[in-house]
Amino acid sequence: MSRRALLLFALMSIIWGVPYLFIRIAVGEVTPATLVFGRTAIAAAILLPFALARTDLRPVLARWRWVVAFAVVEIAIPWVALGSAEQHISSSLAGLLIAGVPLVGASIALLTGGADRFGPVGLVGMFIGLLGVVAIVGTEFSATDTTALIQVGIVVVGYALGPAILARRLDGLPTVGIMAVSLTLCAIVFGPIAATQWPTVAPSAQAVIAIVVLATVCTAAAFLIFGALIDEVGPVRSTVITYINPAVAAVLGVLVLRETFTVPMAIGFVLVISGSILAARRRQVSAPEATPAAA
Repeated sequence: MSRRALLLFALMSIIWGVPYLFIRIAVGEVTPATLVFGRTAIAAAILLPFALARTDLRPVLARWRWVVAFAVVEIAIPWVALGSAEQHISSSLAGLLIAGVPLVGASIALLTGGADRFGPVGLVGMFIGLLGVVAIVGTEFSATDTTALIQVGIVVVGYALGPAILARRLDGLPTVGIMAVSLTLCAIVFGPIAATQWPTVAPSAQAVIAIVVLATVCTAAAFLIFGALIDEVGPVRSTVITYINPAVAAVLGVLVLRETFTVPMAIGFVLVISGSILAARRRQVSAPEATPAAA
């Protein structure tokens, strides 16, 4: 991996480890749908002009069905589900469970017969990762909302499907254009919903700052950096940032929100990361491809 790729990787690991904290703050005062509208509308207002000036959106629009599918599974459904879940569970727990994304990604590759499906070592990794999820949720399960845990599960599936669509159906298209169009579509859809759920009391400065940071840093800037990372290492390998994001989320949750971080959660996190790495390893093939990838 080049020095530029390492820098982009480090930036993304931090930037996408931060949202869990700010989502937790924002949904304390606005509904998840309102948060998604604010986040996507501001980010789209930043990215769309940039995309129009720097790229040709006609190829993106030509594959509009897959762009819509990407927007639904990567942004619309996961962001609402995550916001709703964080009204009931800690940002640390939510972030740690998101570490299961590579496990689901590897499972999707197996079920769809993708070239990156895994073998015996990957199956062992899946088992270890699942043990990790059990360890993370185990001591927290009775104290949290079961529906919230299911919602995080939906987020994990969405975050695993998104890169798969990006890699297999939207390959060759400008990433910034895909993100700009996807965010614009989501903002249009969530606008009317947010209007009916607009808070009767103006959100605090803390909540407003959280929404602005989520939109500008964690969405607009993040997608620009993520696009550069994808250009550098490819869309599948770029998802390994998922290994680091949960650690950042857990640390911020403990330091800023004073959330509890238990020993079982720490052990579970290590197991999930170890299992994900094993599950995401590509099987050895007789004729290696020019551009190897790892989920």
